[in-house]
Amino acid sequence: MYGADHNDPDPGPQPGHEYVELVGGPLDGLLLDATGWAAEERATGTMLITEIGACGPGGRAEYEPRPGTPDRWDWQGDVP
Repeated sequence: MYGADHNDPDPGPQPGHEYVELVGGPLDGLLLDATGWAAEERATGTMLITEIGACGPGGRAEYEPRPGTPDRWDWQGDVP
């Protein structure tokens, strides 16, 4: 879903991919691979399943693009 697999020998950003940085919340500092996302998808943000948010396993962390800085997405909160 975001970044690379935990056991990837080269976990950094991959050439030719487009990433957005997640800012704040449980996924702060991680990169979301948005390669191939349509402009509409990138404009609305997303909810990412996470086990470390306020709602525990199966909960979601909501992130939306930062106005004026679309490659940084700010945390909006956690939802069950």
